[in-house]
Amino acid sequence: MGTVYAFFADGFEEIEALTAVDVLRRAGRNVKIVSVTPDEIVVGAHNVSLFCDVNFNNCDFFDAELLLLPGGMPGAATLSEHEGLRKLLIDFAAKNKPIAAICAAPMVLGKLGLLKGKKATCYPGFEQFLEGAECTGEQAVRDGNIVTGKGPGASMEFALKVAELLAGQEKADELAEAMCVKH
Repeated sequence: MGTVYAFFADGFEEIEALTAVDVLRRAGRNVKIVSVTPDEIVVGAHNVSLFCDVNFNNCDFFDAELLLLPGGMPGAATLSEHEGLRKLLIDFAAKNKPIAAICAAPMVLGKLGLLKGKKATCYPGFEQFLEGAECTGEQAVRDGNIVTGKGPGASMEFALKVAELLAGQEKADELAEAMCVKH
């Protein structure tokens, strides 16, 4: 089992980011919160400050199991502009390794052409950036090793779908029951 790397930038959507981190840690995954900004402290879209575990520049990602991109603006736009993250995502996709993105963040994958021929979902209005994807409008979608989520209200469903991808359906069901989530 490797490490889940969750990438944060100023303007991240707090509920999406922290729900995914929390659920994946409950699933027994090692999750590292990575700042893609020069500072380890990032401020969410609703002014929640968070001290990240590590800065992108101090990681080699050799043990990466899954790359996670929370939404929120301008956080997702900052992720989209980060050259190192773009290269990492392309490399991950080429190796068919798991990637997850929610809300505005699937645009990062779409702009890189990683959603071509795949079912995906995103925050309404961002479909234009999901180049070649079949936009389903569902709360959370898994197509192969890519999981996408629609927005803040889909945070738990998205997180459980990512947990299912990494730890299996039984674990995702167990987590949903323990957290009193209809699943």
